[in-house]
Amino acid sequence: MSMTVSEAILEYLSYIESVRTLSKNTVIACKNDLEQFSAMPFITPQKEMSEIEIEDLKQCVGFLSKKKRSAASINRFISSVRSLFSYCRKFGHIRINVAFELKTVKNPKKLPRFMTGAEVDKICREPEENELLWEKRDKALFEMLYSSGCRVSEIASITLDDMTGDYSSAMVTGKGSKDRRVYFEEDARKAFLEYLEDRKNRFGERDTERHIFVNQRGGALTTGGIRMIISRYSGSEGTKHHISPHAFRHTFATAMISNGADVRLVQELLGHSSISTTQRYTHISTEKMIEMYNKAHPHGGKK
Repeated sequence: MSMTVSEAILEYLSYIESVRTLSKNTVIACKNDLEQFSAMPFITPQKEMSEIEIEDLKQCVGFLSKKKRSAASINRFISSVRSLFSYCRKFGHIRINVAFELKTVKNPKKLPRFMTGAEVDKICREPEENELLWEKRDKALFEMLYSSGCRVSEIASITLDDMTGDYSSAMVTGKGSKDRRVYFEEDARKAFLEYLEDRKNRFGERDTERHIFVNQRGGALTTGGIRMIISRYSGSEGTKHHISPHAFRHTFATAMISNGADVRLVQELLGHSSISTTQRYTHISTEKMIEMYNKAHPHGGKK
């Protein structure tokens, strides 16, 4: 049974959300890509899926390239379109999957942004030295992000029920609804205990929120709220070296690999489905070593 582009997108989004139960962020990203796809002048929402040819899809990629979209953005768009066509082929809405021939564009390799030991120490001290928002909470947040390697969505979703009795570890649900245990070393655990005491003094019996991190009104702290906190402390009011929440995760992974942790252990701690993703951090360690060598060696080109 043939259907229009608009109908196919609605059905596919419903499928990945309710049947495949992909994460909310994944569904939103896919929805944005496919809405962009249907808005292309050579596609249009009312065009039949069966009428679309490979040249139409190539024109979409060319259009995005002319708009100076990044290779990563274009490849995500291609992935979403491919998935839509695969779904339509699987359920008989098209006879031939023309998107199968659509090639991704070359994506220049970028090493993840991570912090040095001194930079981590500085951002973790910043809430005490430059109280912009909530000193105890923000210090605990930074220490726990660095200690656990959690994604921002994971740290935001942890509840008190997910924590062990001594607050040294917690269960989190990562990508693909996979559960794993993350750990908090002594500095993070101590900062968290001080924050909990401060939170109790601040809200008293009104403190009924089970999420470990709350905003200044006592509600659960969102991922957007965490991004804002980190932006404030690393921006012009703070360290003046802007970082993202993910920089804590990259720094955690880099530190573990650099200090001899087995790459498969780090893979487990980060919740990576593929070890190749984790192996990026071995390259970071090598490049950092070369950079430090060139700076320190008399003939290393240091000026």
